[in-house]
Amino acid sequence: MKKLFALFTILFCMSCVNQEKKSADTQNAESKNIKDMSFEELFTGISAEEIGDNVFKLVGKDITVITSGNESDFNSMAASWGGMGILFNKPTAWCMLRANRYTLEIIKREHTYTLSYFPEEFKEQVLFFGSKSGRNTNKMKETTLTPVQTPSGNMTYKEARLTLECKLTEITTANPDDFLNQEDKDFILGGFEEAKEYHKLVFGEITNVWIKK
Repeated sequence: MKKLFALFTILFCMSCVNQEKKSADTQNAESKNIKDMSFEELFTGISAEEIGDNVFKLVGKDITVITSGNESDFNSMAASWGGMGILFNKPTAWCMLRANRYTLEIIKREHTYTLSYFPEEFKEQVLFFGSKSGRNTNKMKETTLTPVQTPSGNMTYKEARLTLECKLTEITTANPDDFLNQEDKDFILGGFEEAKEYHKLVFGEITNVWIKK
């Protein structure tokens, strides 16, 4: 009986080890394969009305990665100001960018861009996008995130869990005289000192929404 119990214990332990190894191998395979998967394999489209995220957490906590350009020339930046709603009866996203941002320059040229949101595990890489400008550096080649082109030709990342494609609606200039709170007014004036131009409010119609399968 003791021998049978010992044999059963050994077989049970081996089963647990094999199961753990199988699970680890599966996780490693998934981690490796994501870079080899196509956009269609990774994402599915939903309507703007189906977005289930809390916008205050999405923008303020998760941080937005704004990307504009094409496969041969694109740039991303991190932003934590913005929102979503209805403008001219269309689902619209807006963000506030300093006037000298390189990504803003590309948005003006392309008239399209994406807003991407990532799981917490990629927070360090997301913050990296805000650490330096891509205008005079190879910033986009320094990240470990995997760029991918959407069916519409815009750029996002395979690691993103949610991506909004936007068509530029308007870029308007923030006027410090329009702000009633002195702290807000001082912020706009401070941005002018660096860029020699006031912050820009960027509005874009949400044309496509993609979520990770």
